[in-house]
Amino acid sequence: MFWQEIAGGYRLRLRLTPKSSRDALGAPEILADGMVVLRAHVRAVPEDGKANDALIKVLSKALDVPRSAIELESGATSRLKVFNLRGGADVGAKLASLAEK
Repeated sequence: MFWQEIAGGYRLRLRLTPKSSRDALGAPEILADGMVVLRAHVRAVPEDGKANDALIKVLSKALDVPRSAIELESGATSRLKVFNLRGGADVGAKLASLAEK
């Protein structure tokens, strides 16, 4: 699973593709090391945190949570990112629906 429940919310693992043709969340993907991540695409370039900001905006809209509830834990300069997300059971249901893509 690309997400796990933690105290007060969820931890998400994503693989970001910047400079894409669209801003969207894709399907889960299994990496070579066996880690499961959620694919994400943003049109923003990976300069000065623009792609990370765009990804937070996409996550906020898709999961219907405020941007302030999403925190980048690791991967600021990497394609592989870990986010902490504050939210309840409704957010968990939306994450589960993303897992079914």
